[in-house]
Amino acid sequence: MRAVLLNTGTELLAGDVHDTHLAFIAREIFALGLRIEERRTVGDGAAIGESLRELFSRAEIVFVTGGLGPTSDDITRDVVARLLGLELRKNAELLASLKERLKARGIKWVSSIAHQAEVPDGAQILPNENGSASGLYLKADINPQVRSPHIFLLPGPPRELQPMFRESGMSILRSIVPGPPLFERRFYKIACMGESLIEEAIGRKVLSILGVELGYCARPGEVDVRIIGDRAALDQADQVVRSELGDLIFTADDETLEDVLVKLLIKKKQTLAIAESCTGGLLANRITNVVGASAVLLAGYVCYANPKLIEEHGAVSEQAARTMADGARKRARSTYALATTGIAGPSGGSSEKPVGTVYVALASDGQTKVRKLFFPSDRETFKQLTAQVAFEMLRRKLI
Repeated sequence: MRAVLLNTGTELLAGDVHDTHLAFIAREIFALGLRIEERRTVGDGAAIGESLRELFSRAEIVFVTGGLGPTSDDITRDVVARLLGLELRKNAELLASLKERLKARGIKWVSSIAHQAEVPDGAQILPNENGSASGLYLKADINPQVRSPHIFLLPGPPRELQPMFRESGMSILRSIVPGPPLFERRFYKIACMGESLIEEAIGRKVLSILGVELGYCARPGEVDVRIIGDRAALDQADQVVRSELGDLIFTADDETLEDVLVKLLIKKKQTLAIAESCTGGLLANRITNVVGASAVLLAGYVCYANPKLIEEHGAVSEQAARTMADGARKRARSTYALATTGIAGPSGGSSEKPVGTVYVALASDGQTKVRKLFFPSDRETFKQLTAQVAFEMLRRKLI
């Protein structure tokens, strides 16, 4: 079935809001054998109706995001009802629920909010437990006089759309998508290795397997390898990927490098301390985003000033990184400690230590390992690359 995503909202085109809906919806529907064939983004206005009119003729499922709120620019509901020739009627239960929700939160009722209780004839309401704008599902050819696909109207905020889609949208999709999926997808995540090297290791061998689609997605310090095909072909490709990359694969699941680290530390009943200079707390932040981090992270230190020790070797040096890691481990009494010190730029470099120079240290019982690296990039990318190296050093130690 041909599925299309239409994102609405002038804020998206203005660059004020970053769209995350494509990645989320595409991942969710893949399990049903569906793939997004096209994604469009249009502003709040006539372009919504123009795009839908065109898409109705060649799509079987259309996901529309945004434009379900109470303000004058929220016109998606009205546009769809008009295109399909359906009457909008206030739903009494939905209206009462809206009033109760706002009352419980101490928010003043404004008459325009009642617009969110209007439902096109025959549409199914998709409950929103995280906001006031309910979603809507309109089955294909809901008005026999107008040819139309299955339409899902979804709220714009991801924290509202995602639980609604999982809890309501997916069950509807299962009922309308015929048969089991004809293909599967598998992921492998690799840290601190360039995609060209990964391609050299596995590319030709994987693509020689009939019916396998191979792709890569690179981000700072990490590459995702993606293979798509039927189960038998994927089993063959899986053997190739794992035999060539082995322990370089830190996960084949939907998890981050810090997720893997926390699980390994918990499993081994070991602990971690972190001393950061150039990363400014990023390592600790990423670790504490993981459920269960409190069981393994004992302390995090952000050290941005230069103590007297540094006068001899400099703040960015092997000696400084080593001392930071050793000191953090000793003070926190942890099994391991990570330390980072470097020059993020764009100023502060020298001919001996140019911008992008960084030292990463890992301290453990009786051994402290220090790596010197060079990441000449913007500050945010520099920090992400440094964090990936630090985490991968610890993961390799743990396995």
